[in-house]
Amino acid sequence: MYPKIVSAREAVKIIQSGNRVFVHGSAATPQFLLKALAKRAHELKNVELVAVSTLGELELAKPEYAESFYINSLFVSENIRGAINDGRGNYIPIFLSEISRLFEKNILPLDVALLHISPPDKHGLCSLGVSVDVARAAAKHAKHIIAQVNPNMPRTHGDGFIDIHQIHTLVETDDNLPEVNYAAQITDCDRTIGKYVAELVEDRSTLQMGIGAIPDAVLESLTHCKDLGVHTEMFSNGVIDLMKKGVITNKYKKKHRGKTVTSFAIGSRDLYSFVDDNPQFAFLEAEYVNDGRIIRTNPKVVAINSAIEIDITGQVCADSIGTYQYSGVGGQMDFIRGASLSEGGKPIIAMGSATKKGASKIVPYLKQGAGVVTTRAHMHYVVTEYGVAYLYGKNLRQRAYELMRIAHPDNREALEQEIIKRFGSNVYAVQS
Repeated sequence: MYPKIVSAREAVKIIQSGNRVFVHGSAATPQFLLKALAKRAHELKNVELVAVSTLGELELAKPEYAESFYINSLFVSENIRGAINDGRGNYIPIFLSEISRLFEKNILPLDVALLHISPPDKHGLCSLGVSVDVARAAAKHAKHIIAQVNPNMPRTHGDGFIDIHQIHTLVETDDNLPEVNYAAQITDCDRTIGKYVAELVEDRSTLQMGIGAIPDAVLESLTHCKDLGVHTEMFSNGVIDLMKKGVITNKYKKKHRGKTVTSFAIGSRDLYSFVDDNPQFAFLEAEYVNDGRIIRTNPKVVAINSAIEIDITGQVCADSIGTYQYSGVGGQMDFIRGASLSEGGKPIIAMGSATKKGASKIVPYLKQGAGVVTTRAHMHYVVTEYGVAYLYGKNLRQRAYELMRIAHPDNREALEQEIIKRFGSNVYAVQS
């Protein structure tokens, strides 16, 4: 017998003051339930909301709800940035691969999980759809599961199946999933970076892409490659295009051969339609997908991630602007390290050389309070629109000059002065 279907208002009555509530993330953000929860704000105090990344406007993150809801986030997405930096919430720095342990080891015990699922199949199995990542672990360990069931949520293959009898409360909705088109955001600078990165990608490589326009710009430039594979924490529309063109075949991966492996996906309605009930995809838990031991098993892993700024020794800040929390650690380090240990692997940080205001993203020192997501010891390739710097095996002074070479021309002289001030004026010897 299936759980009783109730209204969203009725469903969220189980949530009490002081509860910790997991919120399903990315394109599976359960907006229908969250809006119903916001209407109970006057009845609640100090409800802690835990999530990785969420999409769409969050009513609960507005200042007027500060006494009712506290956002304790595992990644800072745009819709909660104000709340986190204004003190109406906080951020937990953690690798994506380790988030599930917080639930499993009772470090963050969950009272309630709010999920967004597909309708049950003939076996009574629903799917967590386009966001399996840490939601599977949250569902396993939460005391009470409330799920909004939606015919628009794709049924994805992999780890995301949940028996409908495990769900305590069901709510019906037919909302469209949020859509994001990173390709529409690609600039000429991104395309130039994409071409430089694409030149580093060999046939039969296994790709991991972070979030944003640059990864999609890279994918646009990979049509010359053959038999690429994908093992990534997330993907967007660009992967679908390369699969349809036969560029991504997954034939030569050692793990999950023939399948595009991910933990979540964000994109267009066409993407959601393409992954629906498609056995070419495996949506698996992030604990597994982002495990360095699994990543390194595949050959020629190319990990493509970005940064907010990088200092002249190779320290990468990717989650904050000084003390302003902008995003999170996510899976960058998981894949940078995994790729570096893969046979023929290439860990890459790709970013524009300067901000929109012309400030260099390659800096003598990171801003005060900035978080180091990827250490200088992990760095191999850095790519800007001015070329490729290879840092691995180079000393601090050599790294500084390599990075200066790919900085914006307007900023190179100032960078060189800082390099000389720090390391002296000896003639720089380029390593062959």
